[in-house]
Amino acid sequence: MGSRKIILDLAVTLDGFIEGKNGEIDWCIMDPEMEFTHFLNQIDTILYGRKSYDLWGEYIPATDAPDDEKEMWELVHSKQKYVFSRKASRSDNKAIFVNENISEEVTQLKNSPGKDIWLYGGSSLFTTFIDFGLVDEFRLSVHPVVLGEGKPLFRDIKHRLNLNLMNTRTFSSGVVQLVYRSDRN
Repeated sequence: MGSRKIILDLAVTLDGFIEGKNGEIDWCIMDPEMEFTHFLNQIDTILYGRKSYDLWGEYIPATDAPDDEKEMWELVHSKQKYVFSRKASRSDNKAIFVNENISEEVTQLKNSPGKDIWLYGGSSLFTTFIDFGLVDEFRLSVHPVVLGEGKPLFRDIKHRLNLNLMNTRTFSSGVVQLVYRSDRN
């Protein structure tokens, strides 16, 4: 295969939400057992939509945050970042902004040397990537909570997507991680 995988990795509630209605993610369990650092070492590039980037792209944890949280963010910030936005454009040493030709840009990125690529968010970017057939792997950590309302994981997907289940892991926190590969790979 040779090309890098684009991996959608995120937490989702049992009723399919990625955030509460006010953007809350306090239900999201950061479980050391899940070896998130291991995932971060497998990637070297992170893809953001503009809103996600504004929220998290340059996020600095509080000075009294636990060391492992600080280390995780340091690792996140050591990656190459791409921000997909229809309007905003600036490229600096923190991020490269992509405004058009998403499919071509991303295909080029996938075919250049490097580790795997994390598709971070948000949901409209997921839709764009799924419609272009750019997501290779879905890693969903299903949390044991039902919110009732919030921001859905998938919105306005145009075509049915058949997936192959590659792996499941169950954690003592009650989180179940499902790893699917897109079946066109």
